[in-house]
Amino acid sequence: MNDNKLIAEFMGWDIESLSTIPSNLHPSNLELDNDEVLEYKYHTSWDWLWPVIRKIEDGGSDPHELINKALESRSIEVVYNEVVDAIERYNNER
Repeated sequence: MNDNKLIAEFMGWDIESLSTIPSNLHPSNLELDNDEVLEYKYHTSWDWLWPVIRKIEDGGSDPHELINKALESRSIEVVYNEVVDAIERYNNER
């Protein structure tokens, strides 16, 4: 998913190298597809999405208010979509 790659790049991961995977992610949480490419789970796992939300909130920018609203839905899909939108806005402002 391109949106997952967008998030990974925002988090500072080199999407071409598995060596940049944060050490706090347990290897059993990392799944490789047939080409040994990391399957990012931002869209299905709160464990993956929470660090992204924290990074956005730590930046103190306005998008975190929209993410907080999305969190009220308790839907990972709604929050994920808002996170992607926030990162796209951030990237466009740079």
